[in-house]
Amino acid sequence: MSSASTDDGSPAVDPHSLGARLRSRRRALRLTLAEVAAKAEVSEGFLSQLERDRNTASIATLQRICACLEMNVGELFTEASTTAVHRYRTAHFNAFGTNARKVRITPTTHRQLESFIGEFDPYGTTGDELYAHGDSEEVLLVISGRIEVTVGEHTDVLNALDSVAYSSASPHRAREIDGKPAVALWMMSPPSY
Repeated sequence: MSSASTDDGSPAVDPHSLGARLRSRRRALRLTLAEVAAKAEVSEGFLSQLERDRNTASIATLQRICACLEMNVGELFTEASTTAVHRYRTAHFNAFGTNARKVRITPTTHRQLESFIGEFDPYGTTGDELYAHGDSEEVLLVISGRIEVTVGEHTDVLNALDSVAYSSASPHRAREIDGKPAVALWMMSPPSY
Protein backbone atom coordinates (compact mmCIF):
# COMPACT_ATOMS: atom_id res chain seq x y z
CA MET A 1 0.00 0.00 0.00
CA SER A 2 1.45 3.39 -0.94
CA SER A 3 1.27 6.35 1.36
CA ALA A 4 -0.67 9.48 0.44
CA SER A 5 1.21 12.23 -1.34
CA THR A 6 0.63 15.79 -2.51
CA ASP A 7 0.46 17.02 -6.13
CA ASP A 8 4.24 17.61 -6.12
CA GLY A 9 4.93 14.03 -4.98
CA SER A 10 5.94 14.91 -1.42
CA PRO A 11 4.32 12.93 1.43
CA ALA A 12 0.96 14.30 2.58
CA VAL A 13 1.01 15.97 6.00
CA ASP A 14 -1.71 15.27 8.55
CA PRO A 15 -3.82 18.49 8.58
CA HIS A 16 -4.08 18.23 12.39
CA SER A 17 -0.36 17.84 12.99
CA LEU A 18 1.61 20.47 14.83
CA GLY A 19 3.49 21.43 11.66
CA ALA A 20 0.34 21.75 9.55
CA ARG A 21 -1.24 23.98 12.20
CA LEU A 22 1.82 26.24 12.25
CA ARG A 23 1.93 26.46 8.45
CA SER A 24 -1.79 27.12 8.18
CA ARG A 25 -1.63 29.93 10.75
CA ARG A 26 1.48 31.48 9.14
CA ARG A 27 -0.19 31.46 5.74
CA ALA A 28 -3.43 32.88 7.16
CA LEU A 29 -1.41 35.81 8.51
CA ARG A 30 0.39 36.09 5.14
CA LEU A 31 3.80 35.77 6.72
CA THR A 32 6.80 34.19 5.03
CA LEU A 33 8.98 31.51 6.57
CA ALA A 34 11.81 34.05 6.69
CA GLU A 35 9.71 36.63 8.58
CA VAL A 36 8.56 34.17 11.25
CA ALA A 37 11.98 32.53 11.56
CA ALA A 38 13.70 35.89 12.09
CA LYS A 39 11.20 37.03 14.74
CA ALA A 40 11.27 33.64 16.53
CA GLU A 41 15.08 33.47 16.42
CA VAL A 42 15.21 30.15 14.54
CA SER A 43 16.56 29.32 11.11
CA GLU A 44 14.26 29.31 8.12
CA GLY A 45 15.30 25.70 7.43
CA PHE A 46 14.39 24.65 10.97
CA LEU A 47 10.96 26.30 10.69
CA SER A 48 10.37 24.68 7.31
CA GLN A 49 11.22 21.24 8.73
CA LEU A 50 8.97 21.89 11.73
CA GLU A 51 6.06 22.82 9.44
CA ARG A 52 6.61 19.59 7.49
CA ASP A 53 6.73 17.54 10.72
CA ARG A 54 10.32 16.52 10.03
CA ASN A 55 11.59 18.12 13.24
CA THR A 56 10.33 18.92 16.73
CA ALA A 57 10.86 21.96 18.92
CA SER A 58 11.14 22.67 22.61
CA ILE A 59 8.23 24.37 24.33
CA ALA A 60 10.33 27.54 24.65
CA THR A 61 10.93 27.58 20.89
CA LEU A 62 7.25 26.85 20.17
CA GLN A 63 6.34 29.77 22.43
CA ARG A 64 8.48 32.16 20.36
CA ILE A 65 7.03 30.86 17.10
CA CYS A 66 3.45 30.99 18.39
CA ALA A 67 3.96 34.55 19.64
CA CYS A 68 4.89 35.53 16.06
CA LEU A 69 1.77 33.76 14.82
CA GLU A 70 -0.50 35.35 17.45
CA MET A 71 -1.61 32.02 18.86
CA ASN A 72 -1.27 30.04 22.10
CA VAL A 73 0.98 26.99 22.25
CA GLY A 74 -1.96 24.96 23.57
CA GLU A 75 -3.71 25.32 20.21
CA LEU A 76 -1.02 23.11 18.67
CA PHE A 77 -2.01 20.17 20.89
CA THR A 78 -5.81 20.53 20.73
CA GLU A 79 -7.84 17.81 19.06
CA ALA A 80 -10.91 18.71 17.04
CA SER A 81 -13.69 17.16 19.10
CA THR A 82 -17.41 17.60 19.51
CA THR A 83 -17.53 15.71 22.80
CA ALA A 84 -16.12 16.18 26.29
CA VAL A 85 -15.00 12.53 26.33
CA HIS A 86 -11.33 12.08 25.53
CA ARG A 87 -10.18 8.65 24.31
CA TYR A 88 -6.52 8.10 25.11
CA ARG A 89 -6.12 5.13 22.77
CA THR A 90 -7.28 7.10 19.72
CA ALA A 91 -5.85 10.50 20.67
CA HIS A 92 -3.76 12.42 18.15
CA PHE A 93 -0.57 13.36 20.00
CA ASN A 94 1.79 15.95 18.51
CA ALA A 95 5.55 15.77 18.97
CA PHE A 96 7.38 18.48 20.91
CA GLY A 97 10.65 18.92 22.78
CA THR A 98 12.92 15.92 22.42
CA ASN A 99 11.28 12.48 22.19
CA ALA A 100 8.00 13.71 23.66
CA ARG A 101 4.36 14.01 22.55
CA LYS A 102 1.43 15.94 23.98
CA VAL A 103 -2.34 16.24 23.53
CA ARG A 104 -4.89 18.57 25.13
CA ILE A 105 -7.61 16.61 26.96
CA THR A 106 -9.94 19.41 28.05
CA PRO A 107 -12.22 20.95 25.41
CA THR A 108 -11.26 24.47 24.32
CA THR A 109 -14.67 25.60 25.57
CA HIS A 110 -13.49 25.13 29.17
CA ARG A 111 -12.63 28.56 30.52
CA GLN A 112 -11.38 27.62 34.01
CA LEU A 113 -9.22 24.54 33.48
CA GLU A 114 -6.79 23.39 30.81
CA SER A 115 -5.13 19.98 30.88
CA PHE A 116 -2.72 17.97 28.72
CA ILE A 117 -1.31 14.46 28.69
CA GLY A 118 2.33 14.13 27.72
CA GLU A 119 4.21 10.98 26.76
CA PHE A 120 7.98 10.87 27.13
CA ASP A 121 10.13 8.30 25.36
CA PRO A 122 13.33 7.29 27.18
CA TYR A 123 15.18 10.51 28.15
CA GLY A 124 12.48 12.61 26.49
CA THR A 125 12.15 16.22 27.59
CA THR A 126 10.08 19.36 27.13
CA GLY A 127 13.34 20.89 25.86
CA ASP A 128 16.68 22.10 27.16
CA GLU A 129 15.31 25.58 27.86
CA LEU A 130 13.07 26.32 30.81
CA TYR A 131 9.82 27.99 29.74
CA ALA A 132 6.99 29.92 31.39
CA HIS A 133 3.49 30.93 30.30
CA GLY A 134 0.79 33.14 31.79
CA ASP A 135 0.29 33.20 35.54
CA SER A 136 -1.83 30.13 36.25
CA GLU A 137 -1.78 27.65 39.07
CA GLU A 138 -0.24 24.58 37.45
CA VAL A 139 0.12 20.97 38.59
CA LEU A 140 2.21 18.29 36.93
CA LEU A 141 1.21 14.74 37.93
CA VAL A 142 3.36 11.78 36.88
CA ILE A 143 1.07 8.97 35.77
CA SER A 144 3.81 6.44 35.04
CA GLY A 145 7.60 6.36 35.01
CA ARG A 146 9.92 8.89 36.68
CA ILE A 147 10.24 12.50 35.63
CA GLU A 148 12.65 15.17 36.80
CA VAL A 149 10.88 18.52 37.10
CA THR A 150 12.76 21.79 37.39
CA VAL A 151 10.90 24.91 38.53
CA GLY A 152 13.13 27.96 38.75
CA GLU A 153 16.32 26.80 40.45
CA HIS A 154 14.68 23.86 42.26
CA THR A 155 14.65 20.32 40.83
CA ASP A 156 12.63 17.32 42.08
CA VAL A 157 12.36 13.74 40.85
CA LEU A 158 8.74 12.57 40.73
CA ASN A 159 7.66 8.92 40.68
CA ALA A 160 4.30 7.59 39.49
CA LEU A 161 1.43 9.45 41.20
CA ASP A 162 3.76 12.14 42.62
CA SER A 163 2.93 15.71 41.67
CA VAL A 164 4.31 19.22 41.94
CA ALA A 165 2.36 22.49 42.02
CA TYR A 166 3.81 25.81 40.84
CA SER A 167 2.99 29.05 39.08
CA SER A 168 3.11 28.70 35.30
CA ALA A 169 4.94 32.07 35.33
CA SER A 170 7.93 30.32 36.94
CA PRO A 171 10.37 28.94 34.36
CA HIS A 172 10.02 25.15 34.30
CA ARG A 173 10.99 21.99 32.42
CA ALA A 174 10.28 18.23 32.63
CA ARG A 175 12.38 15.25 31.50
CA GLU A 176 12.34 11.47 31.81
CA ILE A 177 15.50 10.33 33.64
CA ASP A 178 15.52 6.50 33.80
CA GLY A 179 15.64 5.62 30.10
CA LYS A 180 12.08 4.26 30.21
CA PRO A 181 8.77 5.64 28.87
CA ALA A 182 6.85 7.99 31.16
CA VAL A 183 3.45 9.69 31.07
CA ALA A 184 2.48 12.97 32.77
CA LEU A 185 -0.64 15.07 33.19
CA TRP A 186 -0.48 18.89 33.28
CA MET A 187 -3.40 20.92 34.66
CA MET A 188 -3.62 24.73 34.61
CA SER A 189 -6.19 27.09 36.04
CA PRO A 190 -7.03 29.43 34.48
CA PRO A 191 -5.88 28.30 31.02
CA SER A 192 -2.62 29.98 30.01
CA TYR A 193 -0.91 27.60 27.61
